[in-house]
Amino acid sequence: MNELTISLDAQSSVPLYEQIYKYIKNDIQDGGLPFGKRLPSTRKLAKFLQISRTTVDMAYEQLVSEGYIEAVPYKGYYVCELEGLYRIRPGQPSGVSAKRPEQVSYAYDFSPNGVDLSSFPHNAWRKLSKAVLMEENRQLFGLGDPQGESELRGTIAAYLHQARGVSAKPEQIVIGAGNDFLLLFLCSMLGTGQKIAMESPTYRKAYDLFANLSNEVCIVGMDEAGMRIDELEKSGACLAYVMPSHQFPLGTVMPVGRRMQLLSWAEAAPERYIIEDDYDSEFRYKGKPIPSLQGYDRGERVIYIGTFSRSIAPAIRVSYMVLPKSLMQLYRERGRKISSTVSRVDQMIIAGFLNEGYYERHLNRMRAVYKGRHDALLEEMKAFRQIGHISGENAGVHILFTFTNGMTEMEAVQTAAREGVAVYGLSRYYVGSGKQAESSTILLGYANLSEEEIRNAARLLARAWL
Repeated sequence: MNELTISLDAQSSVPLYEQIYKYIKNDIQDGGLPFGKRLPSTRKLAKFLQISRTTVDMAYEQLVSEGYIEAVPYKGYYVCELEGLYRIRPGQPSGVSAKRPEQVSYAYDFSPNGVDLSSFPHNAWRKLSKAVLMEENRQLFGLGDPQGESELRGTIAAYLHQARGVSAKPEQIVIGAGNDFLLLFLCSMLGTGQKIAMESPTYRKAYDLFANLSNEVCIVGMDEAGMRIDELEKSGACLAYVMPSHQFPLGTVMPVGRRMQLLSWAEAAPERYIIEDDYDSEFRYKGKPIPSLQGYDRGERVIYIGTFSRSIAPAIRVSYMVLPKSLMQLYRERGRKISSTVSRVDQMIIAGFLNEGYYERHLNRMRAVYKGRHDALLEEMKAFRQIGHISGENAGVHILFTFTNGMTEMEAVQTAAREGVAVYGLSRYYVGSGKQAESSTILLGYANLSEEEIRNAARLLARAWL
């Protein structure tokens, strides 16, 4: 196989391992890789593509599991015979050849949405998957409880109480396939036409989702403490979407005083609620962990949402929502009509992952890994102090760098790209009337870069910006 034909798009929402997997699979199906053809070793392909070897390992493992390639001990990976293999091909007009779109490839990608897939706990996941499937429990392949498996909900309730200070019973928890689905589910349950207050910049997907579901989204100003309560009061909103423990993308941590004001706002009128997206709460590098806003809630006004996608892997589409007791009757009337979107098998694997201590060990390991990369990036950014300053460095897996030498966001992104480094402008996260005409701030995510890659990328940025 000619490795030069593989082109990866570091800016795509599709993970790199999936891009590799799809490319090789398509090449095999189209006859470009014939039966018996030996593939390059994972080490060789990773070196050529300048990516983690684990990323290539994940792509190959998926191809092996689907029967496209086989691993021959001490020899390598070979293309399997496709005779009789069921193939799904996308429809296209007769006589038209399919062309792969031209893709941009970067040597280093500071994506703020990155996750270190090389540290995925493969062995533990295999062990738990095998144990769950060995039970021969036919019920696991039925629809199950619309809220999710009771064992998983009980485990999550215990974990949230211990780790995040969340007060919840298993019957208040709803399991869903990702935060976006849970927000969609919540809007369906509450009904359209809600007036929802959001900050700007913010999580763009949440803004688009709320707006596309016929809700009125109003932008409320922020200060150093987060969403301004005086503007929230004037907005007339009945829902407020916030990320108090680590605001994305600014990294702001809402202090306890502002949290109390926000809760007072919610309790001041009937049917006011706060949606707390506990984004990146697991990773904090300065001071003690910040308790959840829900833990302070005595008036039953906080809807808490969390996920395992950031702490384990994006493909683990398991998120959870804690509904306040005041909304449980509405959920029973409307929400339980929607079946769970997460397979019962996956739910039981996650439950075992938490119950047997794997999750705690994985988090501790990832905190250490990300702390090392965080410190390496901050050390390298000292060379840029004469042209800008850093913010948002106390939590999460990205920092912000604001230029003070007149360089614009667009100039910074373009000059970095010419050096083979992908950086991301803050302006893409401004929404509605909160958009800025010009930004001089970029985001530098470090989750999917090793410490050595961070140092190499910083040298290229120095060449681009200094």
